[in-house]
Amino acid sequence: MPTTKANEPIASFADGDNVTGFALLTKKERRQDKNGRDYLDLELADASGRIAGKVWSDSRALAGDYASHDFVAFKGLVHDYRNQLQLNVKDCRRATAADREHGFDEAALIPSTREDIDDLYTRLQTTLLDNIARPALKQLVEETLEAHGDALREHPAAKAIHHAYRGGLLEHMVSMIELAVPVCDHYPELDRDLVLIGILFHDLGKIRELGAMPANDYTPEGRLVGHIVIGRDLLRERCQAIEDFPADLLLHLEHLVLSHQGRLEFSSPVEPKTPEAFVLHFLDDLDSKLAQLRQARDLGEDPQWVHGLGRFVYTRLNGSQEEDGGESEPDSDQTQLEL
Repeated sequence: MPTTKANEPIASFADGDNVTGFALLTKKERRQDKNGRDYLDLELADASGRIAGKVWSDSRALAGDYASHDFVAFKGLVHDYRNQLQLNVKDCRRATAADREHGFDEAALIPSTREDIDDLYTRLQTTLLDNIARPALKQLVEETLEAHGDALREHPAAKAIHHAYRGGLLEHMVSMIELAVPVCDHYPELDRDLVLIGILFHDLGKIRELGAMPANDYTPEGRLVGHIVIGRDLLRERCQAIEDFPADLLLHLEHLVLSHQGRLEFSSPVEPKTPEAFVLHFLDDLDSKLAQLRQARDLGEDPQWVHGLGRFVYTRLNGSQEEDGGESEPDSDQTQLEL
């Protein structure tokens, strides 16, 4: 039933809710409607999720002083638009230090992996080093993690489509690597070492293609070069630092990085041409698609349009319902945010 919500997670929003709170503004674009009137297309996010927002010409938020990647205080009405929730923003401004007494906390507004980042990183190291046999490739893993481990822990795996949150790149890699081990067990003709290192490097270029959270946006290098070529360059750099690194292994690893998106029209410079390259592409594709479906399940009811998949999807056909979390209504006496 529609309610008035103050400082509640975005994931708890429902059709008809009047909401007030804080968010990370991940998108702000000025547009015009069919009558030539300006409006703003927004996206607001917190650690629980994100919601599209519109600032129409009659809203005082249209002239507000705030920009993409700002933390903002907002007020609005949630409604259902084409089976997805959208926020009609009535007011919006930059959050300030004074807002802390009203519940403003940056850490609660940065979308992050739900998994423990330290645990993910340990699983990445352990799975790689326990399953790679060649000494030169084991050294490659150790030196790559030493050089790029800190960035890997913080970066998203994408700007918007999948794993687009703090630790998302690490979560994506760990998921693929832990799935690759039984796949290689099932298909013994695969070169396990190359599959696993291919996964490590396939999206590593995103640590330079995208800024770390909360400024999850393309860098100039990301727009002009792209993560595939950046990842190949990082691979070459790390291999050149290892004396007498086998040239044939480097060539195959380069192919894995360059072909991992599968098709030329999906920005791969080349298409997969080895068994290991096919496996890497399909694992990447599977993990990214299931991440999008998982997010769709979290965000709304069936059916729901998922832009990255180009279709309406159903994630609740088994009829299961989430357990009631027992959250109480906001305290009517709680200090209200001034906008």
